[in-house]
Parts: sequence; C-alpha cells; structure tokens
Amino acid sequence: MAAEPQRRDVSLEEALSAGALAEDKRKKVEELIEEEEGATNRLGGWLGTAVVAFAVGVSVIHLYAAVAGSPPFTGSPIIPTYTLRPLHVGLVLALIYVLYPFAKSLRNRVTPMDWLCAGASLLVLGYILYQGPEFGDRAIDPEPMDFYVGIVLIVLLLEATRRSTGWIMPVVSLCFIAYALLGKHLPPPWTHRGYSIERLVGHLYMTLEGIFGTTVDVSSSLIILFTIFGAILQYSGAGKFFIDFSFAAMGGKRNAAGRAVVLSSFLLGGPSGSGVATTVTIGTVAYPLLEKAGYEKNAAGGLLAAGGLGAIISPPVLGAAAFLIAEFLKISYLEVIWMAAIPTLLYYFSILVMVELDAAKYGGGAALLVEKGTLWRLTKGYWFHFGSLVSIIVLMLYGFSPVLSVFWATMLAIAVSYLRRDTALVPPKLVRALAEGTTGVLSIAATCATAGIIVGVTTLTGLGQRFADIIIGYAQGSLVLTALFSAAIVWVVGLAVPVTASYIMCAVIAAPALIKLGVPDFAAHMFIFYYAVLSEVSPPTALSPFAAAAITGGSPYRTTLQAWKYTMPAFLVPFVFVCDPLGVGLLFKIPPGGSWLDILRVSIETMAGIAILGFAFQGRFLRKSTLIETVLFTIAGMLLVFPELIATLLRPVGIALAYPHVLAFALAGVAVLVQWVRPGPAQEASRS
Repeated sequence: MAAEPQRRDVSLEEALSAGALAEDKRKKVEELIEEEEGATNRLGGWLGTAVVAFAVGVSVIHLYAAVAGSPPFTGSPIIPTYTLRPLHVGLVLALIYVLYPFAKSLRNRVTPMDWLCAGASLLVLGYILYQGPEFGDRAIDPEPMDFYVGIVLIVLLLEATRRSTGWIMPVVSLCFIAYALLGKHLPPPWTHRGYSIERLVGHLYMTLEGIFGTTVDVSSSLIILFTIFGAILQYSGAGKFFIDFSFAAMGGKRNAAGRAVVLSSFLLGGPSGSGVATTVTIGTVAYPLLEKAGYEKNAAGGLLAAGGLGAIISPPVLGAAAFLIAEFLKISYLEVIWMAAIPTLLYYFSILVMVELDAAKYGGGAALLVEKGTLWRLTKGYWFHFGSLVSIIVLMLYGFSPVLSVFWATMLAIAVSYLRRDTALVPPKLVRALAEGTTGVLSIAATCATAGIIVGVTTLTGLGQRFADIIIGYAQGSLVLTALFSAAIVWVVGLAVPVTASYIMCAVIAAPALIKLGVPDFAAHMFIFYYAVLSEVSPPTALSPFAAAAITGGSPYRTTLQAWKYTMPAFLVPFVFVCDPLGVGLLFKIPPGGSWLDILRVSIETMAGIAILGFAFQGRFLRKSTLIETVLFTIAGMLLVFPELIATLLRPVGIALAYPHVLAFALAGVAVLVQWVRPGPAQEASRS
C-alpha cells in the first residue's frame, strides 16, 4: 500500500506570506489573462497620467449619474437615459483604443490609428448627443448622415470588442447582421422578410433596442458602479482581510487548507464578481498550503478555480449577470439576489463535500498553527470590512434602489477605510481605485454594447421565438430534452465567449424555448445563467483553471478537468429549476399550490443529492469505492437531483419511476452499508 502523503503543520504567518514567494507565477498569470482578454498598454509619463485622469473622470461621471436627483442631491440635474448610454459607450470606446493596441507587436505605444479611432469615438458620441431626445424618431428612415455615423459606430464597436475580448464576439455579431440583411434568401425555418441596411443601422443605434438597449443600460448604471465598488474594497484591504480571516477561522481544524479556500472564496467572491480575480488572489496565498496538505498540482488548481468560479454565481454581484437578469425579467435586483441565495449555498456546499473527501484521500490535510487570539485580533481590527460585504443588501432592504445602494455602499467603504491608517484610502490610493473602476469595466462594457447588436437583430427579426420552435421540434416537445439541448447550446456558446456575452446571447435565443414549455421565465433565465457560467471553466476561455494552473505549475487542461470534478455536482442543480415541479423552491419561490415547506424539502433533497454525487465523483465515502458502489452513488444522486432524466431513459422500456427520492435514499443506503461491512485495506492485509 502506498504511503500516505506526509503531513506538515503550517503557521498562519507562513501561509499568509506565501504570496510574496509567487511573484514569478503571478507574472505568468498576468500574461495568461492578457492573452485571453487582450494585452493592455502600460503607459507612463504625461500620457499615463492623462489616461488615469480620464478614467477617474469617467468613474466620477457615473457616480454622479447614480446619485443625481436623489436626496440630498435633489437639485442636481439628472443625466437622462438617451444621454447616459451613448456617453458611456463613447467614453469606453475612446479608452479602449488608447489602452488596447491593434496587435501585440504594437503594445505599450499609442499609434496614430489608435488616436484616430479614439477621436472618432468621441465625435460619434458628440453627434448622437447633439441630436437630442428626438433622434430615435427617424430610426425607420434615417438621414444619410445618420446612416454614415451609424456605420462608423458599428465598425468602431466591433474593432474595440476585438481588441478587448478577441475575435469571437465581433464575428458572431457580423453573422447576426448578415442574418438580418439576408433573411428572405434563407431556407425555412430561418427565413424572414429581410431588412435594408439603412433600416437595420437605424434600429441598432438610433433606438434603445439595439446597441444602447438593455445591456448597455445595465453596463452604464450598475456594472461600472459595482466595478468601482470592488476596486474601492480591494484598495482598502478588504480582499486581504477576507483571506486572512478565512485562514484564521480554519486554523487547527481538520483539512484546514481546503476549508480555508472554500470560505475565503465565498467571502471574497461575492463582492468581487470576478472568477479569475478571486482565483488569482486566493491562489497565490493558498497554493503553498494546499501543496503541503498533499494536493497534487492539478487537483489544487481545480479546487482554486472552483472556488473562484463561485464569485460569478454569488450575491451581490453574480459576475454582472444579476443586473442583466433583472432587466430582462423586469424585476428588482434584490429579487435576483434572493433567487441566487440557495443555489450559491448549494454550490459551496458541493465544493465543501469534495474537500472533506479530499481530507480522507490526502491523509487528513495540513493544519494551520494559529496563535491564540489571531481570529479575534483580525476581527477586532478590521470588522468594518464585513459591513462593506452586506451594506448593499441592507440598503436595498431599506428601500434604496440598486444604483443608490451601490453608490452609498461605495461612499461607506471609503469612509470606514479611514478607521485604520493601513486601510485609509488616501488621495493617491483613491485615485488609483477610481481609475481601475473604469479600466476594469472596459471589456465588459464593450461586450455589452456589441451584444446589443445581437439583441437588436433578434428582436427585429423574431429570431428568439423561431429558435425556440426549432429546439422544441428537435426535442419533440419533451421538457427534459429541451433543457438538455438548451444547456448544450449555452455550453457550446460559452466555449467561445465569456460569461456575460454567453448569457446575453442565450437569454434571447434559448430561454424562449423553455418558457414556451411552461417553465417560469425567472427559472429559465437562471438556468441559462448557470450554464453560461460554465464558460469560466471550459476551454478555450477557461480563465479560472488556466490562471490556477499558472500558479500551481500544473497542466491547464488537467486542471480544467479537476475544476469540472469539483463543480459538476452543483451544475446539475439548474435542472431542478426547470424540470422538477417543486424546483422553483430553490429560487426562493413557493411552488404553485405549495408552501414554504416545499422550499425546505426540495433544498434538503437537492443538498443530499449533491453530497451523494460528490461521493460518486470522488470515488469514496467511508473508504475508496468499488465500481458497483460508485454506480449506486451516481444513480442515487441523479434520482435526487435530476429524476426526470432517469424517468425519460426508462420510459421507452416501459418502466415507470415511482417514488424516485425513496429509491435514491435506498440505493445510497445500500452503497454505504456495503462500504461499512466491506473490509478496508488494513483488515485485508492483516487477514492475508
């Protein structure tokens, strides 16, 4: 029998200082992110100062837009929608052309072409603002100058998106434009009346249903504000505190390394909203500890990526998609947060189950040696960071709008930072935070604006309902097959584009199919969102696992597979939303004809299913599982989480599935009983 990995206790100070030993790995991570998201110019001298000042100005404009007209600023002029959205896009485009080079070979310098494109972006912005609120009145029949300006805007937007996010999104947008123009030449069921290029351009940028539609509304009013809020928290030391607190809280406990990663991911991920940022921030500190706990490189990277992925599905930010879901469904942002609460807890519970099984696999894990009083010292000194974590939700519960909530939470975070000298946002730090609040949103803002082309074409041509009919036709009206097809479509789209773009595209083309079969619209959109999140751990845009692999030195693709192992039990949960009659209970919605007890019941059953699937994926519970035991755990877990799939598979052979949950617990009980009575390796060795 192979010897168990040697344990070594690690001091808290050693763990928290490990990040300083990983500067070379941090550089590799930065290079990886630049390859995936576009290399950013590093500008110095007067130009660098000017860009920082411009970015700070953009943040200030959006902060002003958030609070103008509300107490105590009731006398401040409000920036109207038809002004704010173009202003947001124009300023973002200008910054992208200065900060993102045309090609890697031109990095760290701004070429005449870059200046020309940046200037053209501002001129287009000026033209739109000059037209005033009546500009959209002639969208059906635009004037020649309107048409030419619209063409320039679309070209500038597609090139800016290419620079900041890659080729995929612009190419997809061009395909949608071609679909709108060539509709009457396409075969059924794709055919439609077709539109002239003048009509299409007018619809895309002269109305609020295209480029300046819902996606840019969310980007200009919420996403950028949360990006600013996140930058403020980071510069005030909140991120470091959450990691330190997690390590201290887990100190001396069994499997402290894995538990610390889960807890710190939960605390840091919610306000961060960025999977890769959470992975990198925690990974540079936690990997040495995971290594000492016995994790091999790919397993450690998979756990770090899985923890980071939770940032995208955790309130209050949900990786910017929460705001889009609220806009698409015309519901409050707070309602989206409540809907995400139980799935988020189930996600982290899933990872925790896998981590606890890791403890048995790796011999119990390392323990952090925490000096007595460390946890209390951290909490006493930096307690105010917890206020930053919950302030937004508290403000919304008091009746503030999401925009005002994040504005005042940002002001609160700035104010409380001065409670300690080492966290105080003195002017230089505040300037950097405000600048990063804008530069951090550039790629997302460009994606949202370009996604407006896709949304605009879809609404203009009716593609969403047409695509829904096609999916339902292939699924032959089966809800289970429609859900599987929709998940596959979202996953395939997510292979090429980031989470936000994947959700937007599939919300308009795949969600209607589920809604048409009777799934509540909120459940359909949450289903689409959770499978869009898979893009974060799916090549070639698997940023979180690739970043984790750069930190651990593991294989990017093996790390990705390990991340899938840690996350997959939780990613079967969205099928409960759409296929189980009680499934909406996981979204804090009382099922039709049900009660709050149904929410509790479906939550417990799903939690049990996730745990049992964890036993199957890890191949152990009381001890290492045999093939038969793994099969029993797999079937039992699927019967609890996705019984409709098992029923669909059994239906052709004439077997009806009655009481699936009872059967699930019976099968899991048999597997556990067999492991209980089966001799372990030590007993077998003694008998021999």
